[in-house]
Amino acid sequence: MAKIDFWFSIGSTYSYLTVMRLSDVGRACGVDFHWRPFNVRHVMIEQNNIPFKDKPVKTAYMWRDIERRAERYGLSPKIPAPYPLPGLVLANLVATVGREEGWLEKYVVATYRRWFEKGEPAGEEPNISASLGEIGCDPQRVLAAAQSERVTSALASATEEAMELGVFGSPTFVVDGEVFWGDDRLEDALAWAKVNS
Repeated sequence: MAKIDFWFSIGSTYSYLTVMRLSDVGRACGVDFHWRPFNVRHVMIEQNNIPFKDKPVKTAYMWRDIERRAERYGLSPKIPAPYPLPGLVLANLVATVGREEGWLEKYVVATYRRWFEKGEPAGEEPNISASLGEIGCDPQRVLAAAQSERVTSALASATEEAMELGVFGSPTFVVDGEVFWGDDRLEDALAWAKVNS
C-alpha cells in the first residue's frame, strides 16, 4: 500500500477541503495517509510569509475558491468561516495528543466541521470540548495533556521536521521526499505515489 505523509495545521483554511475528504480518498485509492500536525504559524513567521493579512482582494478570492471547491466535494461550509484562528496552536497541540492516542483523524474532522459548518473557531470553546466529546474523549484530560511540556515539545519537533522536509504551508503531501503543497495537489501526490511506490 502506498504511503503519503499528510502535513496539516488546524488553522489553515484550505485544509478543510482535504480533511473532509481524505479518508474516502485513501480508501478509494488504496493509500495510507499518515496525518502529521504541525504549527504552520511558526513556519510562516520564520519565512516572513503572511499570505492574507491586509489583502482583502486575495482574502475574498480565497473564500470564493474554497466555496467552489467545497461544492465539487459535496461539502457545505458557511463562508466566510472565522479567520484567522487565535487558538491555532492549542488546536494543533490537541491534535498532537490525538496522534499519540489514536483519535487524531476523528478529532480533526470534527473540529473542522464545527469551524467551517457551525462557525465555532477551532482551538476555542465550545469547539474544543464539543469536538472531543463527540469522539468520546474527556476534554479536561486532553486539554491538560495538550498543554504539557512534553506535547508542546512534540509539536515543536514535528514543526521542525516539516520545515526540514521543505513544508511551508498546509495542507502538504510528502511522498518519498517529494513535496506537494495545497489541496489541489492531492491528485498529483497520489499519482506520484502510484508510480513510485
